[in-house]
Amino acid sequence: MDALRIAMVGTRGVPARYGGFETAVEEVGRRLVERGHRVVVYCRTVPGADALPSAEHLGMELVHLPAARTRALETLSHTALSVAHLTAHRTDAAFVFNAANSPLLPVLRAARIPVATHVDGLEWKRAKWGPTGRRYYRAAEALAVRWSDALIADAQGIADYYRDAFDAPTSLLTYGAPLIEPGADRLGELGLEPRGYHLVVARFEPENHVDVVVEGYAASSAAQPLVVVGSAPYADEYTRRVHALADDRVRFLGGVWDQQLLDQLYANCSTYLHGHSVGGTNPSLLRAIGAGAAVTAYDVDFNREVVADAGRYFRTPQDVARQLAAAEADPVGVLRAGQRARELAGGYDWDQVAAGYEELAGRLAARRFPRRRPSGRRRPTSAAVAASPAGPARVWPDSALLPAPTAPVLDGVRAVRP
Repeated sequence: MDALRIAMVGTRGVPARYGGFETAVEEVGRRLVERGHRVVVYCRTVPGADALPSAEHLGMELVHLPAARTRALETLSHTALSVAHLTAHRTDAAFVFNAANSPLLPVLRAARIPVATHVDGLEWKRAKWGPTGRRYYRAAEALAVRWSDALIADAQGIADYYRDAFDAPTSLLTYGAPLIEPGADRLGELGLEPRGYHLVVARFEPENHVDVVVEGYAASSAAQPLVVVGSAPYADEYTRRVHALADDRVRFLGGVWDQQLLDQLYANCSTYLHGHSVGGTNPSLLRAIGAGAAVTAYDVDFNREVVADAGRYFRTPQDVARQLAAAEADPVGVLRAGQRARELAGGYDWDQVAAGYEELAGRLAARRFPRRRPSGRRRPTSAAVAASPAGPARVWPDSALLPAPTAPVLDGVRAVRP
C-alpha cells in the first residue's frame, strides 16, 4: 500500500493515559507508522502541565489543542478545533473517535476528507448524562450513520446494534490483548502479595459498577483485600458513594499511571472484577485476560463476548459476594480460569487490528465506499430500553421493542458472528 497521511481525531491523544480510545490510537497509530504511513494525532492540552507538550510520540506527529473544561463540552470543543486545523492540513483519511463528534462530520465532508467514525458503545445509556445529554447522544448516533463514509465497531454487539437499529454496516475492529508477564517485584511497594488480593480497575462512573463491586465485597466474608484502581473527573458524588460503601478491607489507590506497576497488579491478582456494561470491547478487560487474570465480569454480551467460558459473572452486590466466596474457596479453579483467559487473549492481536485500520484507511483514501449512506433513521430495537439511575427502565418514545440481537450459542459459549 502507498504511504498515506492518516489523522486520528476526537480523543485525549497520546501517550495513552485515560481509556480505550487513547489505547487504540497509540497501539494502532504506532503500527501504522511502522508500516510507512504518516499519522497525525490530535491531543488535548493539559492545564498546568509542567513540561511543554511533545510534538512526537512513537513516530506519530502530535497536534495539541485546548478544550473546554466541562464534561458536556470537553470532547466536542476539542474536536471542533481539531477539525478546523485538519481542514487546513490535508489528509488522505481521517478516523474520528466517538459518535458524539458526528455534528462536525459535515465540515470534513465539505473539505472532501474521507472519514470513518469509531462509534464506541451505547453512550446514551450512561447514567451520568441527563435527559438532554441522552437525547444528544441518540441523535449523534444517527448523524454518524448518515454522515460517515464508514463506521467502526469494536465489538460484535455494537455491530449488531447498528445493523438492527439503522441497517448500517460496520467494520468490526476490536482492541488487542497484550500477553504480559510483568513479574511481581513491585507489589511490595503497595504491601501486596501475589494471588493475595482482588482487583478493580475502572473510571468511577455508574455504568462501570464500582459501587456494586465494593458493596458486594463489603458484604462478603472475603479474606483477601479488594484493591480499587481508578477515579474520574466530574464524578465527586459517585466517588463519595463508592468510598462510603467500603470497609477497612478495601484499598483505594486512585489512578495508577505507572504501566509496569499496573500490569503487575493485573497479573498477580486473585480475581479481577470488571463492571463495565455499556461500552464495547474494553481494553482494561483485555489487558486483564492477557495477564492471565481470572475474571468476574458484569453480565452483559460485551463482556461474555471476551471472557466466554473463562469467566464468572455478576449483576448485583449479592452476586459479587457469592462469586468472591466461591473464588477464595477454589484457588485451583481460579488458576485454571486465568489460564483459559490467557488462551482467549490470543484472539485479540494488535497487529491484526492495525492491519484492519490500514485496509480501511486505504479504502477511504481510494474512495472505495458506498456513495449513498444509510439514512440514519432509527428502527426500533430492544436497545431502546434505557436504565434510569433514579428508577426503573424507561422506553424511548420513538421506539417499539424488537427481540435483542443474539449470536448463536455453542456448548454454552456465545459465538461471534462472522
